[in-house]
Amino acid sequence: MTNNSFFDESRETSLVKAEIVAKYFWAWAKVIIPQAKKRRTNIAYIDLFSGPGCYQDGSKSTPLLILEHAIADEEMRERLITIFNDKNSENTHSLDQAINSLPEIKMLKHKPQVLNIEVGTEIVQIFPNIPTLSFIDPWGYKGLSLQLISSAIAGWGCDCIFFFNYNRINSGLNNSRVENHINELFGKEQANLLREQLLNLQPDERESKIVQAIGDSLQRVGGSYSQNFCFKEEDRNRTSHYLIFVSKNNRGHSIMKNIMAKKSSLLLQGVPSFQHDQKPVQLSLFDLQPINKLEDMLLDEFAGQTMTMLQVYQQHHVGKPYIERNYKDALLLLEEKSKIVVYPPASERQKRKGKLTFANHVKVTFPSK
Repeated sequence: MTNNSFFDESRETSLVKAEIVAKYFWAWAKVIIPQAKKRRTNIAYIDLFSGPGCYQDGSKSTPLLILEHAIADEEMRERLITIFNDKNSENTHSLDQAINSLPEIKMLKHKPQVLNIEVGTEIVQIFPNIPTLSFIDPWGYKGLSLQLISSAIAGWGCDCIFFFNYNRINSGLNNSRVENHINELFGKEQANLLREQLLNLQPDERESKIVQAIGDSLQRVGGSYSQNFCFKEEDRNRTSHYLIFVSKNNRGHSIMKNIMAKKSSLLLQGVPSFQHDQKPVQLSLFDLQPINKLEDMLLDEFAGQTMTMLQVYQQHHVGKPYIERNYKDALLLLEEKSKIVVYPPASERQKRKGKLTFANHVKVTFPSK
């Protein structure tokens, strides 16, 4: 399969990926621009494997969605610098034409740059010294490296979203012909450790170890917060790839978590799967009760403490499949069961659409063990 074949049609998975990136760009830019104005600087969006501007069926790919957001917003029009790159000259030519055909594209103060270079170690030089959202979406994994991701998130306000081709990486871990590529992605020491850990593991255990390993590698290069979104193969209940977000900022992580939650194929008790799967999923009774599991976790981990709802969420959610709304639901259930003490009490709090609210400032006292 060639790189171009990925863009032959706008598959549902491709649209979900593009929507996640575009929605996060909008939210990220809205948070960063006020701070950038105070510092008298611009912001940037970089796509290192941009592909053509449109799929064969005419649907817009990520670069055009990003530019349309920018054109529609006065502050973005003034401050956004965009850099799109693809080593395939047919793709860059197609993208350039699509960009120039956008209505009001000339309203952007900074003309979009379209580059035609192969991604390698020297590509880090194109990252500007301003807040930047980078999207790294290679067809396989060639060109994707820990050094590249580290460079993408190095500066203030810089976040990165990248495509993690699980199928190709899983098979490549024990393939000596691509050993260097795998080492560059995980770091040589982590990659060697992972190869040892994967011996004789079942497929689910193997996937868990690989995903954990990339998370550990991101932590080592400063990516304190990461969030995975899994895509299953369309014809089999097997993982195809992940979209991975990495940031140094907890607020960015929370924003992306909520965006990915809304694109999840499944929500149980309001808890998102962070997965796109077009086939029905078989679930156990345990899987069907994630909020009840969260109740138990909170009682155990915060025993004897008094804190606000927001503090509970911020201290607990990283690395777990729960969003802010889930914590409010769990605390409301614990309150109903008289397992926690809440201030202000229910009688003094507002209701919305007939349901009791649990605002961020509401204080919770967990019983001692």
